[in-house]
Amino acid sequence: MTEPSLEPNGEPANGLEWFGREVEAALAHKGANQRQLADATGYKEPYVSKVKNGKALPSRHFAEGCDRFFNTSGYFARLLTRVSERGHPGWFVPYINLEKQASRIEDYSNALIMGMLQTWEYAEATFRATHPREADDQIKTRVEARLARREVMRRDAPPLLWVILHETTLRTEVGSRAVMADQLRHLATEAGNPHVTLQILRFRAGAPASSLPFILLTPDDGATVLYSESRGQGHLTDSATAVDTARTAYERLRASARDPEESLALIREIAEEYTR
Repeated sequence: MTEPSLEPNGEPANGLEWFGREVEAALAHKGANQRQLADATGYKEPYVSKVKNGKALPSRHFAEGCDRFFNTSGYFARLLTRVSERGHPGWFVPYINLEKQASRIEDYSNALIMGMLQTWEYAEATFRATHPREADDQIKTRVEARLARREVMRRDAPPLLWVILHETTLRTEVGSRAVMADQLRHLATEAGNPHVTLQILRFRAGAPASSLPFILLTPDDGATVLYSESRGQGHLTDSATAVDTARTAYERLRASARDPEESLALIREIAEEYTR
């Protein structure tokens, strides 16, 4: 058996394989098989097999089911959190934690499509462009962490995700034309989720209300927080003045963007352009 590559701190470099090996070891220790684990957690056996073999990121519900099945004190839930945060720079982790608690997420993206809505191939292409000297395992860990953010939308009560995409994000060819076609088809599919609203800000709308991307996060029981980035640094603030200024800009962006139905039609139209 091939030994997993390790980080300098001795942890496995591949987070999915790490979680999968722990599940495999726990099954062996308990003398149980993956069918029994599937029955206990409410998942199908092929799903358990993918998790065990490091081919799929487990859900929070599955991790908690593992803790009940193996009678741990929350080990697998904690491991999932740790694995999910791997691949994110330290300064981004506070945002990730707030995103998990949000009841409303409002995003404006003007260069790249929001991470939560990216496909594997699109995310991989962005990381290979920004981290050209990293090994495949490092890139894979980054992509896994980014796509793990989708779990937020699989909660029993997911947040309202409202995303305004500048037309630039649809026209910038990331990876290849095939990658972009798949990415835009994925956006169209996500737009069918009742908890997701997408709007496109066309080139012809003129100068946007904000020259920089930003996100407004609103938790169930707290004040809205503004998240923005500069190179190599994330910024979170709950300053009433900053949040109010961002809210005003977002409402102007929303008013200038195409409505959701027109936006969906445009996404599909451009996806077809990429296939030709």
